Amino acid sequence: MAQRHSNGGGSGKGRKANDGTKGTAPATASPPDQGASYGEWFSRFAQETARLAGNPATFIVATVAVVIWALTGPLFGYSDTWQLVINTSTTIVTFLMVFLIQHTQNRDTMALQIKLSELIIAVQGAKNRLAAAEDLSEQELERLHKEYCGRADATKETLAELRAARKNK
Repeated sequence: MAQRHSNGGGSGKGRKANDGTKGTAPATASPPDQGASYGEWFSRFAQETARLAGNPATFIVATVAVVIWALTGPLFGYSDTWQLVINTSTTIVTFLMVFLIQHTQNRDTMALQIKLSELIIAVQGAKNRLAAAEDLSEQELERLHKEYCGRADATKETLAELRAARKNK
């Protein structure tokens, strides 16, 4: 779940503090700054939209809209236009939400990977090469998966033997 920041959800990068611009980029900003600003805006927009889309009130509003649409069917004689309204509306909303939710999912996954990397690096005895496992090729990931499945099986066997030895005491 995304966390909200006290400054409205953004990181505040590229913003001037206390200069009266209210967070707007200066007119002489270079294109990379404008791109970063757009990226930050889109990220905040995507996060907030995904958060609102998952809200129970949003579900109720959507349900009410569908019920109203269904109740107006007899009024419009269940015409093709009447059907086209709901089909077009749901298609557009679905199409746009796919990109917004994917962006939010990518951001959340990256944040999770960073947190896991920090834990792996901080744990003494952990293999730090796994801290960046998401950057490995598919073949390398498959090889690591097999290696760790084997290690997990060996650990299960060792635990079973220890439990059996403890029971027999």
